[in-house]
Amino acid sequence: MRMHLPSGVFYQTYKQDQALWPTTFVKLRMWGLLVFLFLIFPQIASPYWLSLANLVGYTILSAMGVQLLIGYTGQVTLGHAAFIAAGAYTCAVLVLQYHIPYPLAFLAAMVVAGLWSVLFGLPSARVKGFYLIMTTMAAQFITVDFIITQYVSRIGERGHSFSLPPGTITIGPWELTSDRDIYYLMITLVTLSVLAMTNLARTRIGRAWMAIRDHDIAAEALGINIVAYKLLAFFMAGVFGGMAGAFWIANLFAVSPEHFTWSWSLWLVGVILIGGLGSNYGTIFGSLFMTLVMEALRNIVSWLAPFFPSLETSFLFVKEAAFGLAIILFLLYEPNGLAYRWWQIKNYIHLWPFSYERV
Repeated sequence: MRMHLPSGVFYQTYKQDQALWPTTFVKLRMWGLLVFLFLIFPQIASPYWLSLANLVGYTILSAMGVQLLIGYTGQVTLGHAAFIAAGAYTCAVLVLQYHIPYPLAFLAAMVVAGLWSVLFGLPSARVKGFYLIMTTMAAQFITVDFIITQYVSRIGERGHSFSLPPGTITIGPWELTSDRDIYYLMITLVTLSVLAMTNLARTRIGRAWMAIRDHDIAAEALGINIVAYKLLAFFMAGVFGGMAGAFWIANLFAVSPEHFTWSWSLWLVGVILIGGLGSNYGTIFGSLFMTLVMEALRNIVSWLAPFFPSLETSFLFVKEAAFGLAIILFLLYEPNGLAYRWWQIKNYIHLWPFSYERV
């Protein structure tokens, strides 16, 4: 979705048309946002808001791979938590068992998760739709419920979960110990991921993915190797998942199979449905919406708990009901997601007061 311009304003070169920040106003707005996120917010925010921001960032990183598969390539997945778990446990094992520095373990986690994703993406060469859904669900149960729970969790006789002692997560001389340290890591990873995904979608690879999404038979007729591009999409989705998992262990200083349940895979699909398919804005807005709304719901339940004691114990069911209701309402009244509404608002601002150009 390209930004609409007022009547008589147009781009004169290909570079101008493809620029991420096409106008001075957009550049100032984006640089202002980056300054606020990197310099101002971490200094004024309380530990509560920093931890909440870290949760939003983790959701964005986790949903990025789902957006790539479903939104850009049209490959349905319901087991993305398996690849996040693969990255988290790879990073944790390398750091704890083999004393690999965290940055190197981070990169290894991304590669391992990507290759593991390709393994379960192989059936996409032959099947799609419902059968591909079953394949990705199998990845979830095989990876988390069988391999990790029964075997990986027992490495080093550490028990069901891994705990990372203080001083384990370091980047050179920088030791990540506080929520503010984790926030700086998170916002850096989110920024790099959004830039990478934005530029990847504009390349030949990204255009091939979108051609497969729109009509795979037509894409193949045009000479696109759909098997290779589908597997590449699964690999990149796994890489994003591995990044999210490696970040998550730095946020919690622990990792357990309970962090990567099938419900988390469903949650991520809901995030991009609410945010909007095929858009980085959709990943960001969906993550913000789901995290903040559920946190607000948690606070409301805590406030009502003295009057309704049973309500606090049943919060999990309230959360699941709210999640399902949000998806239904968005599919009915905002099927294109929050990203489309944001696109309309931007165009209204950019085109005002040219009422005949409004969208």
